[in-house]
Amino acid sequence: MKISLEWLRDYIDTGLPAEAIGDILSNRGFPIESIEQAGEDTVLDVEITSNRGDCLGHIGIARELAAATGKPLKLPAVPLHESAEQACLKIRVEIHEPALCNRYTARVIEHVKNGPSPAWMQRRLEAVGVRCVNNIVDVTNYVMMEAGQPTHAFDYHKVGGQKIIVRRAVNGERLVSIDGTKCDLDDSMLVIADARQPVALAGVMGGLDSEVSGQTTAILLEAAHFEPVTIRRTARRLAIKSEASFRFERQVDTENLEWVSNRCAHLMAEVSGGQVARGIVDIYPRKSDRDTVGMRLGRMRTLLGIDIPPDNVLSIFTALGFSPEFRHEDLIMCTPPSWRHDVYREADLIEEASRSYGYDKVPVEPKIHIEVCKPNLREKTAGKVRAFLTGAGFFETVTVSFVDEQTATLFTGRTAGEHLSVSGVFGKNMTLLRQNLIGSLAQVFQSNTRVGNKPCRLFELADTFIPDAGRRPGTLPNEHSCIGLMMDDEFRAMRGAIEGLVQKICPSGTLEFKPGSLPWAQAGADILLNKKPLGFAGLLNAETAARLDLEKQTVSAAQLDFDLLLEHAGAIPSAKPLPRFPAIVRDLSLIVDEPVAWTQIVSAVQSKAPAELEQIDFGGLYRGKPIADGKKSVTVSLRFRDEQGTLRHETVDGFQNEILAGLTEAFGAELRTA
Repeated sequence: MKISLEWLRDYIDTGLPAEAIGDILSNRGFPIESIEQAGEDTVLDVEITSNRGDCLGHIGIARELAAATGKPLKLPAVPLHESAEQACLKIRVEIHEPALCNRYTARVIEHVKNGPSPAWMQRRLEAVGVRCVNNIVDVTNYVMMEAGQPTHAFDYHKVGGQKIIVRRAVNGERLVSIDGTKCDLDDSMLVIADARQPVALAGVMGGLDSEVSGQTTAILLEAAHFEPVTIRRTARRLAIKSEASFRFERQVDTENLEWVSNRCAHLMAEVSGGQVARGIVDIYPRKSDRDTVGMRLGRMRTLLGIDIPPDNVLSIFTALGFSPEFRHEDLIMCTPPSWRHDVYREADLIEEASRSYGYDKVPVEPKIHIEVCKPNLREKTAGKVRAFLTGAGFFETVTVSFVDEQTATLFTGRTAGEHLSVSGVFGKNMTLLRQNLIGSLAQVFQSNTRVGNKPCRLFELADTFIPDAGRRPGTLPNEHSCIGLMMDDEFRAMRGAIEGLVQKICPSGTLEFKPGSLPWAQAGADILLNKKPLGFAGLLNAETAARLDLEKQTVSAAQLDFDLLLEHAGAIPSAKPLPRFPAIVRDLSLIVDEPVAWTQIVSAVQSKAPAELEQIDFGGLYRGKPIADGKKSVTVSLRFRDEQGTLRHETVDGFQNEILAGLTEAFGAELRTA
């Protein structure tokens, strides 16, 4: 932002040279890029942060200097001489999108004479890098560089039906902008339209058909407020940048629109000989009161590490126009002025106090003391999770917390209305806060397998967001940290990874897998840790795999509740003596009906098992010849051990026969002999 010292002196007389003014601004967070001479004028190139749209004009910089030096701020008087003609009879304004245009004002200036601007105006505009066009356009640019508020001048007689409509564009509409760009519009863009067609891109650039020309005799003057994100998207999508869009993207002062309109109309009448119609058409559908913001002095001292005297804090906030009030000895309440959109929380007030007090007053020590803290249980546990899964061949992913509607529905079975949503985060589709991690992992998994990254094992440790059952306004979601897993392998490999991970984190925990139903899985399981729900796991079904182009491979996925693991973490495992006597392992290949689940087999074995049965393991699964259709072969590995002596094979034969009888009785299991 280029600032002319000659121009700046209209609003504040500091009596300081350019270098001293530059030092003041730099110390308050506005670094000076350069100081240059422009004829008899001096121009400072000031770097303005993106949250300080109020300083994109000479008056905004003058406010900062007034607060820093105590010198009075002088705003120009606006002696507006209006004609008997009423503006409201000459122009009508409608706002169809109040969420995107919170206020729109219009004035009419008649009997204007188009020509060059006065020398003083041209000199100032050229000093700050603005090209002069004619007296009408130059006035709008002058006021924008003065107050930071863009305005636009239409040729009044080219506005169809003398009516302004602020609306979304219709898909397929076209507008040729003032710079000759042919703009193909869509319904994401906000336009200023007349009774027939769009005449301007709201907040970006005017249209060629309604621009001011040498034949213009009447002006329709616009001063408005537009929603910043919409302006930014439109400007980027159409590749059109303008001084106006630059300012609208950074917020403008909605409450100052009438003063800006009056100032612009006054100058326009002065330099063109025009007459201002009486009154202003001002459509302001959603006027809101300014919010108060509190700041605790104790919190300020904690964050800054220095103690700013309370009287100094009050003086600083008063100079900035924050209207501070002491509520009690530690709390100051402020009402930021309308042009300070960036101040809305306690940290913002603390920042204002510190930069105004002076960063140079923060003490500097010759040594930096770094205190090393031990990692807490959560950090330790997360480290163990990452270390184990990395060792098991998994790669960690980091994804965003938003998913599209198709992914959300596919992996939760719930509609978009049952998810928490936001508008326009990374794109039109990714607007739903995820309720599990499987959908996010599936997208990364799909990308990796498409480029041949196989075998592919992925995990993520991140948060999920489940809406409150009552969906009461203002209620925060149930936010849980979870571990998501996905791999191109069978379910037993996934189960092994889960069992190993849980054993690593909770060595004394009891893990159970029970049959469960998942909308994306052909076979699913609910996972319990010490009888509490830990998560779920399953194999992708054909429909889900087809949507992700994964139908040619076996994919399993799981999600575990990290918070529950954390509850059981840190326990010391109980020690057991090494076995004194050898074990005998028997592998039984059982032919069972297809619907029989592994948990049923385990339950039937346990019901007939002797005390010497030490462990039951899954040995494998087979389908095909010579196994009949509708049947499958499941291998069960049984380990027997007697702590009092060496087992004999004849004894184990008896155990085995008893177990086989129980399996046959339970679901007709047969021992496979071939």
